[in-house]
Amino acid sequence: MRALQYLNKYLYKYQTRLVLGFVFTITAKVFAVVAPSLVGDSITVVNRYLTDPTGGLTETKNILLQNIALIVGAAILSGLFTFTMRQTIINVSRFIEFDLKNEIYQHYQRLSLNFYKNNRTGDLMNRISEDVSKVRMYFGPALMYSINTVSLFVIVISYMISVAPTLTLYALAPLPLLSLAIYQLSRSIHKRSTIVQEYLSKLSAFAQEMFSGIGVIKANAIEPTANQKMGSLALGSMSKNMHLVQVQAWFFPLMILLIGLSNILVIFIGGRQFINGQIELGTLAEFIIYINMLTWPVATVGWVTSIVQQAEASQKRINEFLEQDPEIVNPKGGKNLQSYSIEFQNVSFSYDDAREEAVKELSFQLESGKTLAILGRTGCGKTTLLQLITRMYDVSSGAVKVGGIDVRELDLKMLRDHIGAVPQEAFLFSDTLENNIRFGKAETTKTEVENAAKQAAVHNSIMNFSKGYQTIIGERGVSLSGGQKQRISIARALIKQPEILLFDDSFSAVDTQTEETILSNLKSMSFQSTTIVVCHRVSSAKNADYILVMDEGRIVQYGTHETLVNAPGHYAELCKKQL
Repeated sequence: MRALQYLNKYLYKYQTRLVLGFVFTITAKVFAVVAPSLVGDSITVVNRYLTDPTGGLTETKNILLQNIALIVGAAILSGLFTFTMRQTIINVSRFIEFDLKNEIYQHYQRLSLNFYKNNRTGDLMNRISEDVSKVRMYFGPALMYSINTVSLFVIVISYMISVAPTLTLYALAPLPLLSLAIYQLSRSIHKRSTIVQEYLSKLSAFAQEMFSGIGVIKANAIEPTANQKMGSLALGSMSKNMHLVQVQAWFFPLMILLIGLSNILVIFIGGRQFINGQIELGTLAEFIIYINMLTWPVATVGWVTSIVQQAEASQKRINEFLEQDPEIVNPKGGKNLQSYSIEFQNVSFSYDDAREEAVKELSFQLESGKTLAILGRTGCGKTTLLQLITRMYDVSSGAVKVGGIDVRELDLKMLRDHIGAVPQEAFLFSDTLENNIRFGKAETTKTEVENAAKQAAVHNSIMNFSKGYQTIIGERGVSLSGGQKQRISIARALIKQPEILLFDDSFSAVDTQTEETILSNLKSMSFQSTTIVVCHRVSSAKNADYILVMDEGRIVQYGTHETLVNAPGHYAELCKKQL
């Protein structure tokens, strides 16, 4: 249970409720064990009357009626405290589930972009849903039935020893065999539970990817292949689940067998002691009831053990992610920005899975309020350059400075709040068009949303929808064209009125006329941002204050449009081809 020790902090957090649940459990069990004692006493009284009727029928009836009333009252009180105990402990398990899911989600938010490149979305979802549900069972039913079983065992066995120690010894003789069986089965359940959860993650990840890429699957008519792969994974998952169930299936029969053996020993040994006059007949009946009272708690030992082992396996998987530290760490006492110039000082960077550096010894400076256009062949490092400014990654060497301060010394949230970034692949949420634009700035008016849409030249397109800005778009904006998605992403960035604007090939899906409109709107806006535009078209770059041409991660040309178009090189060649 080493992995589950991580959750001890939640036990401390809700210790008051758990202590109350523990008290309610003990109280319920105290009242529960009253009935067998009264039943035994009643049988003894009847047996004495039958043996010696001189004791009086009326007195015997009175004792029996009194015992019946006490049994009913004890049962009602036991049920009431049992209900309260369930409400207390099960509620705690739900609170812990809520806290743990939030903790995992918040940790996911802190982890760096590199983490998401190395892990599949389906696996992340499975750990925050299925694995957390398994862990909740450990705090809920497993904890509740464990307290219930231990309390009942302590109370019942203590009483049994005080009444008939020899008979108690025989009745409990099968318990060592039970402990050994549980230990062996638990080890097997833990291993198989881990495998089952891993397969479930694979299944979830595959299904998520297939649903996200359903358009590609249909376009290429590969539904049978996708179904075959899904079926293969599902069969593998079923097989691993069957292996787990086969082990779990041993628990209940073993419990019943050993409880049955205890009953036989009680009847045989207790019967002989009664015949020899060592115990009363009521004591024998009482012991049989106690042994059968222990049947369900003992049977739950196997079930609880299975729950704990599955929770252990799930928490171990959760801990794998919780123990990962984010690569990008927000500095304590981070500095604030006073100006918004951008400077690269001999910057080099390489991805973990790459042999060569993505950018190499980059050095340039862009004054606040100016516009820089970056061109270059695919894979030359343009996107990487923008990600270094937003600090999605940290440089391998050199320094990226904003406002003259190294981005590693700036408060991370503050830095990104001042930046409006439009990614290469526009990502839209399954929500209204208005909320997708508002996503860039939560507290904003409808007028501001419309103004941002007009600046991004998408307002007219939105108004052509029957519900306008309240139109619900599909997942990832599947119901929109590529150009519409890009322009809504641009509007999302513009609504922030950021001091720094980063466009990562954000005009590739719009026509040149619309592109000219958007760029013209940017120049006429009330706020003047430091802007970097990554592009492939000269039309996007020609009006920028400076143009930077990259090749294989290096700067090969830098200057204005007039300077570069008249100089031999990639930019002049590109101008001629596109003209």
